[in-house]
Amino acid sequence: MKFVSIIIGSKSDYEVMKSCADTLEAFGVYHELIISSAHRSPERTKDYIINAEKKGAQVFIAAAGMAAHLAGVLASKTVKPIIGVPMSGSALSGIDALLSTVQMPAGMPVATVAIGKAGAINSAYLAMQILALNDEDLSVKLKEDRIAKAKKVEMDSLEIETILD
Repeated sequence: MKFVSIIIGSKSDYEVMKSCADTLEAFGVYHELIISSAHRSPERTKDYIINAEKKGAQVFIAAAGMAAHLAGVLASKTVKPIIGVPMSGSALSGIDALLSTVQMPAGMPVATVAIGKAGAINSAYLAMQILALNDEDLSVKLKEDRIAKAKKVEMDSLEIETILD
């Protein structure tokens, strides 16, 4: 079974990353979510990546704050796409995590999204766009979602214009 793996560095990341899982669920995309730390549980992280690939993981999403090496560790252990979600919560409000996630050496790519909830949701969408390359049904769902979002903007605009008239 093909799926998206979400790995969070600590329990404190769960509330934000739940929006990633919820987004995948809304599209019917199977996923797993586990807690594993690049620093505190490196063997667990390595073992999980190996087992997840054997089970069918197609894309990995890694969410971590501060030094945020989780996405980099994943990139070193698999050639599957890695999406990094920098988490806030440090004295630097996630800027440290953003820089740690985005500054990967050449040949070890990590697609990096925004800090926090917007990044969590966008990581789900990016993972689905990757899966949709080989899944026409998912591609159609994503296109329909874009159309619905555009219609909502139009409706919101009409509502404001009516109020302003």
